[in-house]
Amino acid sequence: MSFTIFPAVDIQYGKAVQLEQGISSSQKVFGDPLDMAEHWQEQGAQWLHLVDLDAAFGRGSNAEVIAQIVENSDLRIEVTGGIRDDETLERALSTGCERVNIGTAAVENPGWCDEVIRHYEDRVAVALDVRGERLAVRGWTATSGDLWSLLRRLNRAECRRIVVTDTQADGTLTGVNIDLLQRVCGATDAAIIASGGVAQLADIRALIPLTPRVEGVIVGTALYLENFSFAEATGAAREALDELRNSDFVE
Repeated sequence: MSFTIFPAVDIQYGKAVQLEQGISSSQKVFGDPLDMAEHWQEQGAQWLHLVDLDAAFGRGSNAEVIAQIVENSDLRIEVTGGIRDDETLERALSTGCERVNIGTAAVENPGWCDEVIRHYEDRVAVALDVRGERLAVRGWTATSGDLWSLLRRLNRAECRRIVVTDTQADGTLTGVNIDLLQRVCGATDAAIIASGGVAQLADIRALIPLTPRVEGVIVGTALYLENFSFAEATGAAREALDELRNSDFVE
């Protein structure tokens, strides 16, 4: 078993920011995205979760910035935000990123989304931005579709990976929604990446019993506010994994 910590870099108007519950006006600015990517690489990160907020809100694209990050780092890059048709998919893939996440289009353009999943396989994950039993779309400015119905359709399309974000917890430091993640794990065989609400190391430890189904967690605000370091996060995950392995061995 393994567990990956994904530092998040959200890009808005060319700056690295963090939002609360996806609200654009709630941004906290953390400087140049390239500098942040370099920082997380120096801290030992292997993956980076890049969110193009301008693309998500339909007001532009940060593809050039993302391409620079890919070119100038050894990080494996996951890109999300505004990928809703062939043009935006190709733009995201042209940055050289390893994987893209499709969110709104999974709800609003299901036929296209399912075709992309089948064609690109591991290069595509689906982002389920959950608000109650519904899905937040278009930069979380609206809700549409039922979570469980979409999961059944993604199963038929053989979706390999799903990013599950509790939008009501994202950026709020209120803790991870373990109940939601358990229910999603019970509804699909896809690998799960958790997102939203991580505030302390206990939140990371709480996810480990869900491995290997939950293979990692995206962490933004808690790292930027230095609630804990990246090394402490990976250390907590590693210790919890060791404890889980030992308990399984004893049993």
